[in-house]
Amino acid sequence: MDSSKPKKKNKEEFSAFYDALVSLDSRPLAKDFLDDLLSDKEKEDIAERVYIAKLFLEGKTYNEIVHITHASSATLARISKCVKNGKGYRKVLSKTAQNTPSSED
Repeated sequence: MDSSKPKKKNKEEFSAFYDALVSLDSRPLAKDFLDDLLSDKEKEDIAERVYIAKLFLEGKTYNEIVHITHASSATLARISKCVKNGKGYRKVLSKTAQNTPSSED
């Protein structure tokens, strides 16, 4: 069996997951959903990645981002690659920049 093809079960699981994500229409709902879904460490890791991507998109350098976040060079390299070559970070973060002011929850 070709392991590169997702199993039908995985397709259904990802479909349910993506549907849940697109249904999040408010910050409180997103927070509640992610609190139920992820551990504190997982939330911290994801939040750090999103923040680093935001800093790259703002034009910050590796050194500036390391100074601000203390993230590893491996994390920075991966996120930098995704910001440069991917689609998700740029699209999502450009949408969030147009929306509500940031505040910590």
